[in-house]
Amino acid sequence: MRIAIIGYGKMGHMVEQIARKRGHEVVCIVDVDSPEDIYSSPQFRNADVAIEFTTPATAEANIRKAWAAGVPVVSGTTGWNGYDLMDEKGTPGLEWSPNFSEGMGMVIGFIQEAANNIREIGLHYRASITETHHARKLDKPSGTALELAETFSRLTNTPMENIPIESIREGDVPGTHTMTLDSDEDTIIVTHIAKGREGFALGAVIAAENFVG
Repeated sequence: MRIAIIGYGKMGHMVEQIARKRGHEVVCIVDVDSPEDIYSSPQFRNADVAIEFTTPATAEANIRKAWAAGVPVVSGTTGWNGYDLMDEKGTPGLEWSPNFSEGMGMVIGFIQEAANNIREIGLHYRASITETHHARKLDKPSGTALELAETFSRLTNTPMENIPIESIREGDVPGTHTMTLDSDEDTIIVTHIAKGREGFALGAVIAAENFVG
């Protein structure tokens, strides 16, 4: 698979390393110092997919530039709602997630199953979320915390305002999310602890592999 990387910070470097280890070719790297016409270059247009990790202020513009070059995008940029673009018709395509970690995918699957059971059996659980990230992360709450809350809200008809989210910014924490489901009978606590950024980069490359097919 031929991959273009948009955003060459820590995540972009990790995406490059993991992509090469998995046998893919990185054909183009777009960074803040890249020329304006890089999206129209033969190298970029030759990519099967672009993997984008930039900023919430620039993500949509980056995606649209890739689309204009005919290249589908996998985006892991947080702090904005990429779901709005995923449904846009007539584009090469977009796969966006606030958290590409395979482990977090399992957690979300558990929350979906638990929420379905809560609704079908008629149980009452009060949901709350605590998320902790490094001090440099600007968006609060995290996109992952919002996805967990929205999943529980949608499947149990619980108003989002009834699902409190506590956001903590400290040190160099890659990302820790804890969702608590509390009832009069018991308490369920689910925690996902990211040990580094590698899991997010690996998940994005796997998503690109599945997306391109």
